[in-house]
Amino acid sequence: MYKSKNLIKFIRWRANNISDRFFLILLSIIIGLLSGLAAFVLKKTVYNIEDLLFSYFDPNDQIYIFLFLPMVGIILTIIFIRYIIRDNVKHGVPRILYSISKLDGSMKRHKVFSSIIGGSLTAGFGGSIGLESPIISTGASIGSTLGQIFRLSYKHKTLLIGCGVSGAMASIFTTPIAAVIFGFEVLLLDLGTASLIPLLIASVTGAVTTKMLLSEQFLVHFKVTQQFIISDIPFFIILGIATGFIAVYFHWAHFKIIRVFSNFKSIWLKAAIGGLLLGLLIFIFPPLYSEGYDSIRMIVSGNANQLMDHTFFSNNESIYVLVGFTIFLMLTKVLAASFTSEAGGIGGIFAPAAVMGGFGGFALSRLLNDVFPSLDLHEGNFTLIGMGSVLGGVLQAPLTAIFLIAEMSNGYEIIVPLMLSTSIAFLIARKFNKHSIFHSQLLAQGLFVHYRDKSVLKNMKISDLVEKNVQTIKVDETLGSLIELVKTAKRNIFAVVDYNETFIGIISLEEIRKDMFDKEKYDEPVTNYLYQMLEDEKVELYSEIPEVINKFNNTGNYNLIVVNGKKYIGVISKANTLKAYRDNLLQDETEDKG
Repeated sequence: MYKSKNLIKFIRWRANNISDRFFLILLSIIIGLLSGLAAFVLKKTVYNIEDLLFSYFDPNDQIYIFLFLPMVGIILTIIFIRYIIRDNVKHGVPRILYSISKLDGSMKRHKVFSSIIGGSLTAGFGGSIGLESPIISTGASIGSTLGQIFRLSYKHKTLLIGCGVSGAMASIFTTPIAAVIFGFEVLLLDLGTASLIPLLIASVTGAVTTKMLLSEQFLVHFKVTQQFIISDIPFFIILGIATGFIAVYFHWAHFKIIRVFSNFKSIWLKAAIGGLLLGLLIFIFPPLYSEGYDSIRMIVSGNANQLMDHTFFSNNESIYVLVGFTIFLMLTKVLAASFTSEAGGIGGIFAPAAVMGGFGGFALSRLLNDVFPSLDLHEGNFTLIGMGSVLGGVLQAPLTAIFLIAEMSNGYEIIVPLMLSTSIAFLIARKFNKHSIFHSQLLAQGLFVHYRDKSVLKNMKISDLVEKNVQTIKVDETLGSLIELVKTAKRNIFAVVDYNETFIGIISLEEIRKDMFDKEKYDEPVTNYLYQMLEDEKVELYSEIPEVINKFNNTGNYNLIVVNGKKYIGVISKANTLKAYRDNLLQDETEDKG
């Protein structure tokens, strides 16, 4: 009660002293700062768990713990979510999209910390996923929670969710530009030019916060040591084609495993099967352990042979064995990531997709260099561009992928081949899969709505659109009484009600036209001309506008009857509904520009 009173006082004070725009900017700074702190906690926790676990084992025996550690992490994650949080929740970008489109932008507040803890347990014990999903969920939840606390509108809650996502992504990758682009390209936030400023501020604040708190070893950075050579362009085209099909394979394999695991009803059976398969994969291919960015660092720094350390191939120096080993890493990374998530772990597909592309880019360049030594292709550049290409194809977000790799590599020396290869990969992936992994999951369930439409429709209410110029007539009246109403009527339909205002049906002017001038029929009951409307031709007063639009489309009617329970309220017309939508859309755009 005390907190509620203070909150009300603050809301009143804010309304009188701080403009809406400045208040949103202040909130974006807070969201960016908290997202940066959350990324710091997540990164440090994962690395501390890994250091603690490996400190108990002899380096020569560490490979054997890969068989069971990932499953332990997954089981701990399930216990935490199921028995401590006590909520069967989903984390990650698809859940954020669902919250925006179906839950009015309201996310459960425990996600502020539950995603971090779940992600730390999963990745810290070796789950082959990315940390971006837990931190993005955390950032989005921070934005949503602040929007709920301060009783903000759907549009502003959505903006704050976008700020949380951008701030979190900038924090985990220190890539503020890519983080803002992600908000528009993947979340499909369509919030106008003015909304770009809070997103930028949250993104920069998050990136700076993480940069200040974490040392370079914890940040996902790579160094480009050579600019691209124009003569290599044909080979980057080949890379784009190859990575396009790798992205298609990623999408197919991921959903294939989801369908297989959907047949297992027990969550513990999923954990056991997924955990064992994951452990076996990591035992054979240790670079699949956790995110996989360390493997990419090895390749970019020229130490690709270290990928096979502590494996059955560690003493083999054959180039073809290394290339084959890397190809197997590429093919199995998506399997390991999908086993992790379907078994009950919490994590994302950013890292698996990017790392998979890096393996593909390296394998292609190393193979070409060996077959054609005179080419001298820069394997580090091919690795980084491969990362961006597969990521752009999987996410169906080429701009996000391009700027993410450009910022992660601390420069734009490879921006031209990166744009070329990513664009080709995106076009190939789009040819086979119309939507990204994130949107495919929601579209399959009919859960996805474009947010500009959602925001505008949320501002429209049936009570504002009800037309009450349709005259009513009692059910026991005669045609003569109805003819008297026709003289002053403004519409060509009449609502028939009883003495409790219960809606009975309608009478159209067309129905009575043939008898209007036949006075012998004036004593006939109006029910002779009555049309009783079905349920899909009526809408409740407190229904949502999308439901109204669906009924217009399904019935082909230009008018629907508005009722409150069984009581007649009025009529809503298709023309006025569309006009109101257009007016709200124009007002929305004017506010954004203002």
